[in-house]
Amino acid sequence: MDELIVSVSGLRGIVGTSLTAEVAVRYAEAFLATLPPGPVVIGRDGRASGRMFADAIAAAVVAAGRDVLDGDVAATPTVGILVQEYGAAGGIQISASHNPPQYNGMKLFSAAGRVLTAEAGRRVLERFQQPSPPVVAAEPGTLREVDGAATHVARVLARVDVDAIRRVRPRVWLDAGHGAGSCAARLLFEALGCEATIAGGTPDGLFEHTPEPTEENLSGMLPQIAAAGADVGFFQDPDADRLAVATAEGRFIGEEATLPLAVEAVLAQTSGPVVVNCSTSGMTAAVAAKHGADCSVSAVGEANVVDRMLATDAVIGGEGNGGVIDPRVVLVRDSIVGMALVLERMCAGGNLQSVESLASALPTRAMLKTKVELGADARGPGLAAAFDRIEAAFPAASASRLDGLRLDEEATWVLVRASNTEPIVRIVAEADTVEAAQAAVARASAALSAVGT
Repeated sequence: MDELIVSVSGLRGIVGTSLTAEVAVRYAEAFLATLPPGPVVIGRDGRASGRMFADAIAAAVVAAGRDVLDGDVAATPTVGILVQEYGAAGGIQISASHNPPQYNGMKLFSAAGRVLTAEAGRRVLERFQQPSPPVVAAEPGTLREVDGAATHVARVLARVDVDAIRRVRPRVWLDAGHGAGSCAARLLFEALGCEATIAGGTPDGLFEHTPEPTEENLSGMLPQIAAAGADVGFFQDPDADRLAVATAEGRFIGEEATLPLAVEAVLAQTSGPVVVNCSTSGMTAAVAAKHGADCSVSAVGEANVVDRMLATDAVIGGEGNGGVIDPRVVLVRDSIVGMALVLERMCAGGNLQSVESLASALPTRAMLKTKVELGADARGPGLAAAFDRIEAAFPAASASRLDGLRLDEEATWVLVRASNTEPIVRIVAEADTVEAAQAAVARASAALSAVGT
């Protein structure tokens, strides 16, 4: 679909058609108008179009009288760290995350080094939709190149048991996906004493597979883990805020397992609350319960998770898409700290524990995801009525409308929520068995099918 997708969390589109340098500059200018005084960090993932957008945006920022801190190719969490380290007014990451190579986009950071809250994002969106003439300062700003990878890794090293990992020296295989993740990952593996094989380590955006780190997309890469003699396989998305994990044998344990493995590592050393979003696997809540920790639930979206983490003083949080958020590093989903925490868990006690054994110790859950296409008029009151019918189809369940409709009954839950960018409803269900998850999805889909009638 060749349309510009703009929301409170960012912007994305197809380069040269819906997303041009002019559009990107207008969006950046709308963002600048909401910021306090100070410099702006600009980073990008490895996509070929990234430099063009970075140069155009930097020129606009400098013309507005602000200094630019150019992080060049940098992971999304690294951009957040650069904002903090330099006391910047905000940051712009140029990335389309896991979208195909013809796409690019922008993600915005506040002075706190986190993605914008929904309210701050709405202010940017309103200014973008009602543009005003650009600000041209009498005195232009300056541009300086900065590199945040070393600082990022230093923060991660301060978070984990480096000596334990160095003693065991696990062998690591990483698919950086020709994105930004290899920049900090190489430094991390060197510092931890890991022998590392990195595939897709050149950040040029020449993706060897569909970039979202799902089992279907990564099936052709999985045999490389065993061939390299690695003890663990890691997969990053292009901007390195998501992490998927595989065993030494090349068995994909998935993105949903990343967060509970990281939470297990953190809670083994530190007590405190945990936060997940409402579509995240119950594995994380079960791990938290085992350690006597409270697990809070937020609406879907990184900004919502971070808001809840700050409100509860959480020690760890994240999303089931492989997004680990460690507040002692940065309040951004971070594959670098995710890898370090998994490695720490593998090396706990001074002996190598296999990823297979760690994954097997997690609660056994079956998750099923699907989507239902909606007609153009099947939103608003029509969708609200559908949610009522779905809730009625689960009479024994407790219901929450924090984000869409979530229904929990014994060992099964189902979440039904409308997409913010497509005319579809997403249905996610999790249960003890595949059959139970399928039954929950079928029940929800049947109740939803009458939308608009």
